[in-house]
Amino acid sequence: MLVDTQPAHHRILGIDPGLNTTGYGVLDVEGGKLRLCEAGVVRGRTRGSLTARLNQIYDGVAEAIESLQPNVMALEELYSHYGRPRTAILMGHARGVICLAAARAGIEVVHYSATQIKRILTGSGRASKGQVQRAIQRELGLPSLPQPADVADALAIALCHHYLGPNKDGPRR
Repeated sequence: MLVDTQPAHHRILGIDPGLNTTGYGVLDVEGGKLRLCEAGVVRGRTRGSLTARLNQIYDGVAEAIESLQPNVMALEELYSHYGRPRTAILMGHARGVICLAAARAGIEVVHYSATQIKRILTGSGRASKGQVQRAIQRELGLPSLPQPADVADALAIALCHHYLGPNKDGPRR
């Protein structure tokens, strides 16, 4: 027998990591109903040191965690293209400070691959950004497409966690 261990009110923070723009989206789940709480971006300096950008990402994510009080963070896994190893290394830094912010706040972090997220929301692991945005708009009943794409991706990650959550045999921890 499977017992539902999620609280009656559950708040999911989805994060789409990036060095210049990190998208975040927070969903409230209460009584099985899903509601958008807040979504936005944390911007790093486009110029300046990597250290300064990472500090801004950490501060922005830590502030979102403190003000929004999520129960769990859903984070997109690192994707590495063999032709761009430097990009993967730099993104690993961003993911690291995001995980640190969650760890310091005592929040569980669950990781999902981009293809898994897209497949759950659109039926195709190769869905375009536009298809993901339309799926988010439909699922959350939004009057317009979520913008920018970083916000849509963060909401997609949070939705993926909602659908595959801890008692649904889906997440990779």
